[in-house]
Amino acid sequence: MLKDTNKTAFIFPGQGSQDIGMGKSLYMNSVAAREVFEEVDEILGKNLTDLMFDGEKDELTRTENAQPAILATSIALWRAMEESTGSLSRPDVVAGHSLGEYSALTVAGVFSITDAVSLVLERCKQMQIACNKKPGGMAAFIGLDEISALEICRESGTEISTINSPDQIIIGGDHISLAMAIDLATSRGARKAIPLKVDGAFHSCLMASAQDGLKNALDNIRFYDPIIPIIGNVTAKPLKTTNQIKKELEMQLTSCVQWNNSINMMLDSGINQFYEIGHGKILSGILKRIDRSTTVTSISNYDDVENYAN
Repeated sequence: MLKDTNKTAFIFPGQGSQDIGMGKSLYMNSVAAREVFEEVDEILGKNLTDLMFDGEKDELTRTENAQPAILATSIALWRAMEESTGSLSRPDVVAGHSLGEYSALTVAGVFSITDAVSLVLERCKQMQIACNKKPGGMAAFIGLDEISALEICRESGTEISTINSPDQIIIGGDHISLAMAIDLATSRGARKAIPLKVDGAFHSCLMASAQDGLKNALDNIRFYDPIIPIIGNVTAKPLKTTNQIKKELEMQLTSCVQWNNSINMMLDSGINQFYEIGHGKILSGILKRIDRSTTVTSISNYDDVENYAN
């Protein structure tokens, strides 16, 4: 439960955090969480929960399944946290990593769960169309700084798509350029330079064709100004108005996720307690790479929710 002496942030993971069994303990033990999962199943017109709880991992990993599953789990956890404490769980700030930004915006009251799911579905659709038009991929560099990664991108024709921490950088590009970049990174001392299992070059110019379709969807959704400050992926600064948020979501498709700067911005503002709300502990690990002294708690299942309440 939130303590008065802490300045807290809720952070929400993105694609890659999915796994079979995610959300199952919530569904079994929390009425509020079960309602979220049932609402998402109804919106999708299929039993995504069956796939999440007991399905095949390869099927869950598909973008059109992984993204709504991750969103649903984060929102269900948040609702279960409120249910368990009997009060509104309102942190000082929220932020989400890539797809996780939609979870953060939902918690900040910017749009409803129904609208969040609808937007995520359209995002998946438009991203897949862009992937088919301009195939590509992504790779992770570990042990190279941003300047070195930028130089490799310039030489190979790739782009930095995410800066997770000072020494963990994700790049994107077409397959030939990506292979060249991996070779360059390896030769220049990267501890690891590995391709990622993703459908395309997300957060790069290869996603440009997805922007118009997503913009049309954004224009048809009712947005509200956030009731909790939210730190944007693209600018690593607070998003305060609906217009800023719409622009952020549109630009996020082709822009670098400035996660390292986002975390540092929160730390500089006095945040001293982070809660990662979603399946797994990916963001918790990244946060410790940024600042080992930071306190971060993972809220990933129903046991974690109960510990939070106590």
